[in-house]
Amino acid sequence: MLRPDYPITTDRLLLRPFTPGDLDALNSFQSRADVARYLYWGPRSRAESAAALAKRVHSSTLTKEGQFLAVAVELASTGQLIGDLNLEWLSSEHRQGEIGFVFHPDHHGKGLAAEATTELLRLGFEDLGLHRVIGRCDGRNTASAALMERLGMRREAHLKENEIVKGEWTDELIYAMLEDEWKDLRASGA
Repeated sequence: MLRPDYPITTDRLLLRPFTPGDLDALNSFQSRADVARYLYWGPRSRAESAAALAKRVHSSTLTKEGQFLAVAVELASTGQLIGDLNLEWLSSEHRQGEIGFVFHPDHHGKGLAAEATTELLRLGFEDLGLHRVIGRCDGRNTASAALMERLGMRREAHLKENEIVKGEWTDELIYAMLEDEWKDLRASGA
């Protein structure tokens, strides 16, 4: 079980549960073609973002495998919602989870996604007790792949044309980190 002690603060960010009031900010990046380019869904209408948000509002804790934790990322200095994190509990028996992240492009290249996602890994390994955390992305999504590498995750697979997404064959990259690797990173101060 995982019930984070919200809000989680970092140097520049506040991580918290989603609220119904996040709709405009969430739709401001979910509606963009450049954001949805490598995701399973296309640019979302306001109604589609509202439906996605309704699920996220009720996903601030994990009580059993198969659930996902949804975390809103806001700038501590302004309170602006800039990102959306997921931690899915894949297996309690095998202690496995999966992370995901989407950030507003106006905030790319500033280290904010790494700062937030490091906290997501911490929640998975230290609070939920996971043994292994994976991250997956479209093979063309070099920014997401680079972020997972910066986090210390290692690329385990490059699956060639394994899915049809939005009408075209796409490659998938799979990254992973083990609990011991997380502990080693933390011990080294990384």
